[in-house]
Amino acid sequence: MDIRRISDTLSVSPQIEAADVPEIVRLGFKSIVCNRPDGEQEGQPLFDDIAAAARAEGLEFVFQPVTSGMVTDDNARDFSAIVNGLPAPVLAYCRTGTRCTILWALGEAAAAKPIETIVTQAAGAGYNLSAMLDRLVAVSPE
Repeated sequence: MDIRRISDTLSVSPQIEAADVPEIVRLGFKSIVCNRPDGEQEGQPLFDDIAAAARAEGLEFVFQPVTSGMVTDDNARDFSAIVNGLPAPVLAYCRTGTRCTILWALGEAAAAKPIETIVTQAAGAGYNLSAMLDRLVAVSPE
């Protein structure tokens, strides 16, 4: 697994499998959010299978499918509300982790967090958000 810490309460990763859940628990995660729609790619593990494994281990699990390349501001607001409502730390996953990071970044910008801090945190996890600076500024209330 390639788990990358974005903040004290959120980490992101590429696609996980049901067999990864015990390790996710061992690492201390309390909740998982799936941002990847089922059927996005042939052979992709199904949400229900991973959710069942997570719940069997006592984790909270939320399915918030977001189409790659089509992240909306509403998706980001929903993601923020989901993550903030779950026991932390939270692991969010999609195909590569980028979609989860974008959802987080837009939510942080909408909450008036400094854009430079958001971009730096994402970069620290290996995600380059420079191409979406204008969008981050546009959703920021400042």
